[in-house]
Parts: sequence; structure tokens; C-alpha cells
Amino acid sequence: MQVKAKKRFGQNFLKDRVVLDTIIQSMPKSDNIVVEIGPGLGDLTQELLKIKDVIAFEIDTTLCHLLHKKFAKEIKDKRLQLICTDVIEYWKQNLVERRYDLVANLPYYVATNIVLKALMDENCETILVMLQKEVAKKFSAQEGEREFSALSILAQSVGDVKIVCSVKPAAFSPPPKVDSAVLLIQKRKSLKDKEFMEFLKRAFSQPRKKLLKNLSLHYDKRFLETIFSTLGIASTIRPHEASTSIYHQIYAMLKEKIDGAKAVPTTNSKKPAKKSTKTL
Repeated sequence: MQVKAKKRFGQNFLKDRVVLDTIIQSMPKSDNIVVEIGPGLGDLTQELLKIKDVIAFEIDTTLCHLLHKKFAKEIKDKRLQLICTDVIEYWKQNLVERRYDLVANLPYYVATNIVLKALMDENCETILVMLQKEVAKKFSAQEGEREFSALSILAQSVGDVKIVCSVKPAAFSPPPKVDSAVLLIQKRKSLKDKEFMEFLKRAFSQPRKKLLKNLSLHYDKRFLETIFSTLGIASTIRPHEASTSIYHQIYAMLKEKIDGAKAVPTTNSKKPAKKSTKTL
């Protein structure tokens, strides 16, 4: 069955055997089931099934039909569960109700969103995914590097991050216009605090401006200056120059002040009721 890649689903089918082998060899040694998002023609799925049970999510109904036929035996034996749906809409707090490792060649247009959801999903223990190289660098960059971003801090806050390998467009059919990379995130915990994510978004709202300026658009500047002085942070530092640890310290001090202000009781304007002078 001849299948043409659909642009609206960001389909670029991975065909390179060396890259497929690299992904398989980079998989964590665990008893977890594998979740694959966007199995496409099933080339990676076929390799995964040699060593693990797989739950695969595919949005394209044409590809679902093909995969049902290609893996009829594995589906019958319950080694492969194929879920034909939009995984973003399907994904609530947990994608599946058991421990899993995410191993996938992700469609570029939803890759960042999927990785962030996996970082927040308590049942996801490892993320091993192919995505646009530029995005992979944003997740894996270290402080001081131009690519260091809110994504870098979020990923490093929950685990160990690295790029396994770079992948040229020729490894795909059809070839994309940009280079790709295989990203590995081995989680120690999951993201919980959505307010911290909002704080980072504000910190990097203008990446080439000073961090203090970005934050002072949303928080009291005088208190920020006190925080910077206490932590020994230069007022001229830019967002990509501060470490993950520094961001957590700034956020903790801001949150303590904000939560403290919320805890202060408001003055009751009503006059207290007069005590009765009656005696029994």
C-alpha cells in the first residue's frame, strides 16, 4: 500500500537503519511498557516490538488501517495496542495508567508540547524522542549557551538531558527542510508547579534583554533587586546566563513573598457587635 506523507500531520517517515538502531540501543533498561506517538509506517514500531510491548498513538486514519494490517498478529497477541486518536486531546494528567518510556519519532509541529506533557506525566520515566534539532538544543542547552531557555530549565529540573545523535534530512522520507536530533531525558521526578513554568516564560519573554528587566514587568522591582543582591546575581545578567539553580532560588523567594502577602488577613471594616449588658 503506497502512503503519501501528509503535511498537516507533519509526517516525515524515518527510514535510516543506523538511526533506528541508535534509538533502540539508547533505550533505558527497564520493565516499563513503551509508548510511541506517531508510529507512521511502523518501521520503529517493528524494532520496538522485538524487545518490548508497545502502546502506539496514531492520528492518521489511513496509517491506522495500514498498521492494523501490518501488525495484526502483535495486536491479537496484545503485544501492541494501537490507539487511533489525537494524542494531545487524549492526554489528560497521565497518558496511560502504568509506568512507561516514551520512544518516538515525533511530528515537529507538536513535539515541544508532547515533551512538556511527558515531563509533567508521573507515569513517564524516560523520554527518548526524535525532534527538530533546534528544539532538541533548547531542551539540552547549558547555562551560558545562546540556546539555553525555559525548556532547558524545565528539563534539567526533572532529570538528566542529552542529545544522543544528530540526524540529517536524508534519513527521512520525505526529507524535512531542517536537521533533526534524538533527545534523551531520564527523569528523576515530574514537573508539578505550573506557576514556575509561567515564571520562566516571563523570565525569557525577551531573551536578549536583562533578566531583571524581564521580571520587573511582572514583579516588584525593588524586591527583585533585593533578591539579586542576596543571591549575588549581577543586575546586568541576561536570561541565558543564569543557572537552573538560580532560577529556582529566585522563584522560591518570590513565591514566599507572594504567598506571605496572600496570607495577611484583610482588616474587617465592620464595627464589633456591642456586648449585651443583660444578666440572667
